[in-house]
Amino acid sequence: MDYKELILKLDQTALPRHVAVIMDGNGRWARLHRMQRLKGHKKGVEAVRKLVEVSVEVGIKYLTIYAFSTENWRRSKLEVNYLLKLIMDSLVNEIEELDRNGVNIRFIGSRKELSDSYNHRVIDVCRKSWHNDRLYLNVAMNYGGRREILEAVQAICQDAQAGKIDLSMLSDEIMNDYLYTAGMPDPDLIIRTSGELRLSNFLVWQSAYSEYWFTEILWPDFDKAEFIRALLDYQNRERRFGARWKG
Repeated sequence: MDYKELILKLDQTALPRHVAVIMDGNGRWARLHRMQRLKGHKKGVEAVRKLVEVSVEVGIKYLTIYAFSTENWRRSKLEVNYLLKLIMDSLVNEIEELDRNGVNIRFIGSRKELSDSYNHRVIDVCRKSWHNDRLYLNVAMNYGGRREILEAVQAICQDAQAGKIDLSMLSDEIMNDYLYTAGMPDPDLIIRTSGELRLSNFLVWQSAYSEYWFTEILWPDFDKAEFIRALLDYQNRERRFGARWKG
């Protein structure tokens, strides 16, 4: 059954507002196809394009993709440099199409480790799409969930010392305002490819009540139909947020 047929099964009134994706398996895909590891990352970009297209088509409002983690700096210099260039080149090449399709794209994560020129160029390119509101696409770049929380706590302490906030009034809502995802709903659904069953430091705070969907499919092979299957599975779940089941 192709994705067009699967879309017809979706309940448009019960879509997740925010879907987050851990795109795992590029390296294994490359090994499986007897290619260099870098070729797997390049192939993964095509899967990202398909994911964005189908998200716009079905009406997902927020989509967050895990592009580069704070732990990825441990990889070889060759791979790191390739990934940074690939992400930037993909952004530049896709921005016009994203804009035409109503996609608002932002990079979320720490600016540390990245050069000022890289950070400034990301903002300059993304700014072209900031008037859009059909799909909010977040690219988690140099992102780490623990670092996000630490940076939020540091900013809260600085504002408390400056008299801008009262620490005795600290709440979930205030904490949310200091995260990279400020102003966005928490992810309703988190998808991870390649068969791994962990978060890998992704959206640690925001995922407290997220639903998870894991697939053995390696990221470059993740297609529109598989995404719709994940949405259909989500729609079959009862979300209680800690409340007792009423049966």
